[in-house]
Amino acid sequence: MRRILITLAILVVCIVAVSATWIFRGRQISLFLDRFGTIETDSARIRSIVYEGSGTGGILHINDLALGLNDKNGPAPNIGSTKDGQLGLAVGGKVFPFGPPRSEAENLAAVPPASDDAFIRSRRSALSWPTPFDLNFMTGHSPSWKRHSYYQLIWKKPSGANLEMLWRYEQYFYPGNGWASGFMTHEGSTGLIRLNIQP
Repeated sequence: MRRILITLAILVVCIVAVSATWIFRGRQISLFLDRFGTIETDSARIRSIVYEGSGTGGILHINDLALGLNDKNGPAPNIGSTKDGQLGLAVGGKVFPFGPPRSEAENLAAVPPASDDAFIRSRRSALSWPTPFDLNFMTGHSPSWKRHSYYQLIWKKPSGANLEMLWRYEQYFYPGNGWASGFMTHEGSTGLIRLNIQP
């Protein structure tokens, strides 16, 4: 009998420890697991790209997505016109041209040339984490779960030039409403987290 009680006590302590770790370190555990794989939710060809900003920072509109470039923790690209008059992105001395500019109110815009292979992919974390202590005193409506959402731009040109951009955001789950369609930032861990131009 004593052995059963000790085993049961150890089991209860383990369950409490795992639950506490999941609640208080869920974000970090999710980020760690995301290194090994995430779940793809959507993939679409890029139909248009519109830049709203002053050259540094601002918002990049890819199809219907609005992705920020204002994050202080990630790469800081410049967007504007290239030497040959195309809309382009520059970072670290490298330039990637999106295509010939077109008029889009006051914003810079372009449509990918037909020869380019340009996609935006959406992915999400395999592990969500509970947020029982998140309180919103303004609305009284707080998320009960969170997870990471990823947006990856992959753009390949026939010349061999490649652009990859990766954003990470937090997505909230509200009881009764499900996962919110928008996304939120969390300082130090979200926003534009990777930008690579090759060659």
